[in-house]
Amino acid sequence: MDRRRFLGSLLIAAGVTGLPDRLSALGQQGELRIGLTAVVVREYVRSFAQFRDYLILRMGRPVRFVQRRTYADIMDMLGRGELDAAWICGYPYVKARDPEYLDLLVAPVYHGAPLYRSLVIVPADSPARRIEYLRGKVFAYSDPDSNSGYLAPRAMLAGAGYDPDRYFRFTFFTYSHVETVVAVADRMADGGAVDSYVYNLLKKHEPDLAARTRLITSSRPFGFPPIVVHRNLPAEIRTRLLEALVGMENDPEGTALLNRLDLDGFAEVAPALYDTIRQNARKAALPLGQTGADAL
Repeated sequence: MDRRRFLGSLLIAAGVTGLPDRLSALGQQGELRIGLTAVVVREYVRSFAQFRDYLILRMGRPVRFVQRRTYADIMDMLGRGELDAAWICGYPYVKARDPEYLDLLVAPVYHGAPLYRSLVIVPADSPARRIEYLRGKVFAYSDPDSNSGYLAPRAMLAGAGYDPDRYFRFTFFTYSHVETVVAVADRMADGGAVDSYVYNLLKKHEPDLAARTRLITSSRPFGFPPIVVHRNLPAEIRTRLLEALVGMENDPEGTALLNRLDLDGFAEVAPALYDTIRQNARKAALPLGQTGADAL
């Protein structure tokens, strides 16, 4: 598939298409607003319009996906009460907020567990075999609030005794795991950090692009990017959202949608699932104690 067609279809997947006529009668009252970043939207295949419609039918209320470019944008909107829920990364989830305004709802289950990894990739013909080979090179990160695309590789370096701020000659943010793969494949970067889920999706949907890169380092498992809800979301709506997501694997339409997303389902998880991300933040000397939406 042509890369531009693929990426364009993923942007459309945020739900900019019209709802079926059978849903229009719900109107705009009581709309559930769910935040997504470009990091998510561009990698979660072409099923977000169907995902939104699925939630509308299961919850009996309008649902709108709200796309923003960065995790910081989504966290700011959550802090201001402009979103009711969001699919975010584990790193912004574990950052401290005072007062706290988020609750963990569910995590996706991927290949049998709510876990994924951070991968370091290089061009396919690169001589690099470990991240240590990239010292003094150009490196691509995804988002400054991404665990797999920023925090994890920095923690790898810090754990090996290196200063992440001085290790590479030059670093830049792509704000999309797909674009990080493109940057490495096109040799705009000597290496990059990507989400294992996204990288595996690319192997399926853009094998030619993925084949122009090569994996050299994989992190330990981390809690999969969670879906969180604002604490002001009424309990009844929160429960209906939870039931709709957890029930997908037992519903033929939900199962078909999960298959398109390459997920097993959604499951309730404990906040402790993200403790390894907290540990990484301390190791990489990145913020955990910031408070308030403006600090995120």
